[in-house]
Amino acid sequence: MTGILYLVATPIGNLEDITLRAIRVLRECDQIACEDTRHSRKLLSHLDIHRPLVSFHAHSSQERLQSLLTALEAGQNVALITDAGTPALSDPGAELVDACVRVQVPIVAVPGPSALTAALALAGTGTARFVFEGFLPTTGRERRDRLQKLAREERAVVFFEAPHRLLRTLADLAEHCGSDRPLVLCRELTKIHEQVWRGTLEQARRAFEAQPPRGEFTLILAAAPHEAAALPGEDELRAALSSLIATGLSRSEASRQLAQKLGLPRKQLYALSLDLDTTAGGSAPGSASMNKFDAG
Repeated sequence: MTGILYLVATPIGNLEDITLRAIRVLRECDQIACEDTRHSRKLLSHLDIHRPLVSFHAHSSQERLQSLLTALEAGQNVALITDAGTPALSDPGAELVDACVRVQVPIVAVPGPSALTAALALAGTGTARFVFEGFLPTTGRERRDRLQKLAREERAVVFFEAPHRLLRTLADLAEHCGSDRPLVLCRELTKIHEQVWRGTLEQARRAFEAQPPRGEFTLILAAAPHEAAALPGEDELRAALSSLIATGLSRSEASRQLAQKLGLPRKQLYALSLDLDTTAGGSAPGSASMNKFDAG
């Protein structure tokens, strides 16, 4: 018989948040796979658990993945834990889960602490429908495109963010979503310096500029108002810009006119215009028929 992969949730801060079932599984399993052995050893020592510990993280080799699969297929039970919270959720452990699914190794969840659900509970109303974004792409067009889509999301959006990237993320969200979009920002949940901050994106930016951010953050962005959710997508915006530029307007003027018409940030539209080939015959696909946003 094959072993079982247990997905064991561990505390996100307060060590008292470990469940009785999690303690039992960790004590009875044959080995424990974790992100950082030094970090996990502290928790396990606190719980008086002494099982073989092996690292499994974003930079682990395929050989390490295969060795865990071999152990499971040989009948060993393996517990997967992350540095904090639920493993395999915005976490490299998902790769091990996928591998176990492929070879039909049983997987059992041992639920418990999660920054995602804790932050949603603290946020209050407006989170009955939500989408979990995890960490945003860090650079380039992928980040810009993702923010553009999320600006029109009709559900609350949950992000994780590191302290050194928080101010940039707040600024980018304000640019795409509007500086007055409501936000709940949770810091160091369940720890001594836990903080739940509520306000707008602009207020958050000012607050954390004055007091440099520390600790891990969970952000809950309010759903887009109805009129923002109904705005055109990037392909439509590019086509509208291309149509305006084809009339002889500069990128800057085309962006200004379309921004005024749709109530979008001019800088956001100008950035989209830079993607366009405005040489002869180089208009964006579909621009010839795209005139419903034409300022003329």
